[in-house]
Amino acid sequence: MKYENIRSLRIDNGYTQRQIAEQVGVSQNTYSQYEIGVLNYPIEVLEKLADFYNVSVDYLLGRTNTKTPYPKK
Repeated sequence: MKYENIRSLRIDNGYTQRQIAEQVGVSQNTYSQYEIGVLNYPIEVLEKLADFYNVSVDYLLGRTNTKTPYPKK
């Protein structure tokens, strides 16, 4: 799955799609479509998710297995 790290983070932390959708400011339906790959996540949503879970955007996208976010400038 394209965004399996994002889904895994949500499930591992015990959140529903509705709860995460509220955190990032979209409807539950829209968030569900992001999570299953029907819609691509906008960069603004990826940034909010990375901040919420305290991980890097690269981790969310499956580009690295390291969860630690990059230092902020």
